[in-house]
Amino acid sequence: MSKNRFHDGPGPSQRQLRVGELIRRTLSDVLMRGDIHDPELNRLSITVGEVRVSPDLKVATAYVVPLGGKGSDDMFELLKRNRSELRRAVSKGLTLKFAPELRFRLDETFDRLDDTRRMFNQDAVRRDLED
Repeated sequence: MSKNRFHDGPGPSQRQLRVGELIRRTLSDVLMRGDIHDPELNRLSITVGEVRVSPDLKVATAYVVPLGGKGSDDMFELLKRNRSELRRAVSKGLTLKFAPELRFRLDETFDRLDDTRRMFNQDAVRRDLED
């Protein structure tokens, strides 16, 4: 197998990043507009924080969180139930050879951000930062 001469690190390639961002925007628009024929899913407000794509661009993992952070179990059940319709709707906005399989994971970025803020507000950490 030949080595990719444009990418020599362990992280995602430029193409993976570009396609992931395109899928994120398209999926976010589809969920926002309510293009899916499931009224339960259309009632939810879902934030798509990031989409990571496999090197062959056939699997896209979307990191999502419901508005307010509550009801994630129901959200995942609805997303799983409507996965094929979401895949079709997202692929209409893409010019890829294959429509990627969509997988959904909980986006924990906001939780980590809150933990970091709490840590920086501790007296011991403030004292160390002031020195």
